[in-house]
Amino acid sequence: MTDDFSQAPRPQFRRVAKPEGAAPRASTLSANPESGTIRLNKRMAELGLASRRESDEWIAKGWVKVNGEIATMGMQVGPEVKIEINKQAQGQQANQVTILLNKPIGIVSGQAEDGHLPAITLVQPQNRWVDDNARFFFHPKQLQSLVPAGRLDIDSIGLLVLTQDGRVARQLIGEDSVMEKEYLVRVNYTGLNQLDPQPSQLVRMDDDDPVTTNVQAVFPRALLAKLRHGLSLDGQALKPAKVDWQNPEQLRFVLTEGKKRQIRRMCELVGLKVVGLKRVRIGNVMLGNLPVGQWRYLQPHERF
Repeated sequence: MTDDFSQAPRPQFRRVAKPEGAAPRASTLSANPESGTIRLNKRMAELGLASRRESDEWIAKGWVKVNGEIATMGMQVGPEVKIEINKQAQGQQANQVTILLNKPIGIVSGQAEDGHLPAITLVQPQNRWVDDNARFFFHPKQLQSLVPAGRLDIDSIGLLVLTQDGRVARQLIGEDSVMEKEYLVRVNYTGLNQLDPQPSQLVRMDDDDPVTTNVQAVFPRALLAKLRHGLSLDGQALKPAKVDWQNPEQLRFVLTEGKKRQIRRMCELVGLKVVGLKRVRIGNVMLGNLPVGQWRYLQPHERF
């Protein structure tokens, strides 16, 4: 049943977007997109107020006002409108959790596949990191609508984010996201360089006999430059990446995109074989000392 504002206590709204100058009344805002307006749920997502799905839920409940009037589903708005959200919406959002997990090998990020357990099965009280000092208490309801904001393939370990908050998901994996993700990647060098048809003279062209120590010494600098910029996957050029040697057998990658098995496929193109991959950072949030297979809450002061 929808809220009846004539019978219930008057809801309190928080002003979240202030117009610049005079704005039209909300009832005039069902304009055509050609006039420069967009759907209200998209505008709310752009402002970081809520995800589109969450915005639609709030609009349906009467929790959103545009220029002082209750918003309607699907309405079009311009950039100058004043948007207010009800305190009930704010309270609902405040109870949403974001969880940081150090995913082990053999666990998949999302839905169970081929008999492998999904990451969410590890989010149980017994797996909470003992050093997690966030002031949250675990409740099974926190598992509802808890989804991975990005993927980490089954053979990789490290930082995986699961969240109930659509704002966090959009920030990390939205179509306009440029969030940095940092990886430590242990490699062997096979010399099977797919970019150069001429056999390498540095190592045997045999994947069964790769260089496993001091890889840095034999890996051509020109190919390191290719890892940074110049490779393509699935017919599309990759965005520039930061790639440097951390030690003679380990590279550090910083990417701003996330194609399926991207780092492994990039390495294959230049004759490297990934033998270990660990994600250690997303944006400003570090994996730190979180043990493999354990999780903690994202704290209120932390920002990606």
